[in-house]
Amino acid sequence: MIGANLIVGLINLVIGIAEALIGLRVLLKLLGAREAATFVRWVYETTQPLLSPFEGMFPSPVFGGKFILEFSALFGLVIYAIIGFLLVQLIEFIDTGLKRAKIKRE
Repeated sequence: MIGANLIVGLINLVIGIAEALIGLRVLLKLLGAREAATFVRWVYETTQPLLSPFEGMFPSPVFGGKFILEFSALFGLVIYAIIGFLLVQLIEFIDTGLKRAKIKRE
């Protein structure tokens, strides 16, 4: 079914973009990027709503005064990957059931 493939593609696209942005945030924080830079500020502001459910869950150790390892963001990466996987599995399960029902009717 083309509809299921389209939905799976959209889910993968959205989750992929979210994962890429969060991963970029983790990397920027780890490398000590300055928030005064426009791109860095944009990445932090864009990912903030995605990470707000995970804020404060884990400590974020600071190395050398400015290099931050955000464990909450890493946890968010894992959770969003799991959510994306489960959504794709659900769509494929429903699509398979619909195909079987169609075959039985014929």
